[in-house]
Amino acid sequence: MSENNITRTIHKKLGVIINAAESGERLPSEPKLAEKMGVSRATLREAMRTFEIRGMLRRQQGVGTFVIHPTQIFESGLENLLSLETLAERIGLPISLGDVDVQTLEAVGDVSENLRLEPGEEVLQVSRVILAEEHPVAFLVDTLPIGILASEMLTDQFTGSVLDILIKRNDPPLASSRCEINAVAAPKKVAQALNIQSRDPLLRFVSLLYTEQGEAVDYSYSYFLPGYFHFHIVRRIGNGI
Repeated sequence: MSENNITRTIHKKLGVIINAAESGERLPSEPKLAEKMGVSRATLREAMRTFEIRGMLRRQQGVGTFVIHPTQIFESGLENLLSLETLAERIGLPISLGDVDVQTLEAVGDVSENLRLEPGEEVLQVSRVILAEEHPVAFLVDTLPIGILASEMLTDQFTGSVLDILIKRNDPPLASSRCEINAVAAPKKVAQALNIQSRDPLLRFVSLLYTEQGEAVDYSYSYFLPGYFHFHIVRRIGNGI
């Protein structure tokens, strides 16, 4: 049997096991699962990584590997900028706010560069975890120049969306957002917040939010767990010019 056929067979066997499990169910330990499937642990890990990337498995350090079957998925086009709260409301999925951390920091590196601030100027940074079906599904970090958003606005009424606060307040009026999208290995801090292992695959959005005057008022990192999010974009047919 060719290597490709062997790989497909292993993935098929593992897929059957995952599909037969309940969401949240813990899989057998790697040695037991490898023995059951008749493969080496290294081969099993490689197959499991594929299902992790697809968002169907989640590993927790020292605890085990758990099956994920989201009952609902965040699905959205990228043509319009919408908060997770708005997306969740549209599909009727209850979400909640997990841990929140609000700090006043000095602008350095890419923060000062992207927000066009002098190094050392103060910024407000808002980090938080978003939960869906009682599971952490996203880790969001917004960094804003002091004066754009007062920390007093992040009270018990805060639901997790800095964007919605800025849109509702409309001061300053917002115009556009530039977003870079890529797949990354989870940094340690993000992995801890999302209860996954460091270097597990995540989808990351790095965004800059601009006012009508072209000023950058929010520099954000958004990390999403695969399996809970499907993003797409509608593209027009061009003539190559």
